[in-house]
Amino acid sequence: PHLAALVLARGGSKGIPLKNIKLLAGVPLIGWVLRAASDAGVFHSVWVSTDHDEIEKVAKQFGAQVHRRSPEVSQDSSTSLEAIREFLNHHHEVDIVGNIQATSPCLHPSDLIKVADLIQKEGFDSVFSVVRRHQFRWSEVKKGENKMTEPQNLNPAKRYRRQDWPGELYENGSFYFAKRHLIEKGYLQGGKMAYYEMRAEHSVDIDIDIDWPIAEQRVLSFGYFGKEPLKEVKLLVCSIDGCLTNGRIYVTEDQKEMVSYDYRDLVGIDLLKKRGIQVRLISDRDCSKTLSAMQLGCIAKVSATNKLQVLEDWQKDIGLSWKEVAYLGNEESDVDCLKKAGMSGVPADACAVAQKAAGYICKSSGGCGAIREFAEHIFLLLEKVNSARKQ
Repeated sequence: PHLAALVLARGGSKGIPLKNIKLLAGVPLIGWVLRAASDAGVFHSVWVSTDHDEIEKVAKQFGAQVHRRSPEVSQDSSTSLEAIREFLNHHHEVDIVGNIQATSPCLHPSDLIKVADLIQKEGFDSVFSVVRRHQFRWSEVKKGENKMTEPQNLNPAKRYRRQDWPGELYENGSFYFAKRHLIEKGYLQGGKMAYYEMRAEHSVDIDIDIDWPIAEQRVLSFGYFGKEPLKEVKLLVCSIDGCLTNGRIYVTEDQKEMVSYDYRDLVGIDLLKKRGIQVRLISDRDCSKTLSAMQLGCIAKVSATNKLQVLEDWQKDIGLSWKEVAYLGNEESDVDCLKKAGMSGVPADACAVAQKAAGYICKSSGGCGAIREFAEHIFLLLEKVNSARKQ
């Protein structure tokens, strides 16, 4: 049977505009689940159903096919079921739909593989995700009502300790798998049903803006970053113009060049060095005098006509794998380096092709704290590496 992953990503959002492609920990929100679906290896096709051009671009960037949904199922009042049924009407080859929520950035391929087995090997008609919660519930007393609240799942005279109570299962909305015949009858859950219990730390759902910073910390700690295990970064190579500086060159009357940089970035470089990470700089043009004046104490290569060759030479000289190299660039000349490095980033104002090639897009612009921000991102991922080692 043809099993298709389907992510519904409407352009309109009352809570957060274009939430589905807003950057979360440097990656478009929808990119986290598309990466997990692709790497699971159980789907015959991976789709995004959308009505928005920008979402379509991001979906294709992550290797998904795109179904352009009609205006009829793109309204605020439209349901997921309506959008899924429209998708099936246009794709008769699909037998089973794995509807994955774009707002679940901590989803892992291992979860999707196990759910596919429940559907394809154990014969379930529908499987949905749940999470276990240890929360005591009480009945609601509406304003003006003259009555007391009542316990719903506990005895107040004998409250459970957390370790003595198994808790309860709640839908977490991460995914709903269902066979075609159920969906055509108007059900996402039905027939021979099963739930799949996700780990609590992987159960992240973004609904309102206040969740965003919390979700960023969660995804950095528990998110899925790709098939290859993360390695400790030992070298950061940074493009000078547009990353260390804002790319502007000021020329005095006596034809001397001046550039500006952000003190936060110098602090970021210093912090990286203290963590044992080498920092090297690279530039297309000859800016040796400017670098000398900055007194950064970093090895630099200027007038680099082939940045990738310089990066490869440095990587081999130090004896590092590509997973141990990070690169921060902002122009087309940086694209090959961004693709090769194990960790890659760009400032917020980098050109479009550089942004597409990068794994992390900073909130800060070049020359305005981008290096410091990328350094913090490296430190958070190093914590993830160290945590994995301990486990």
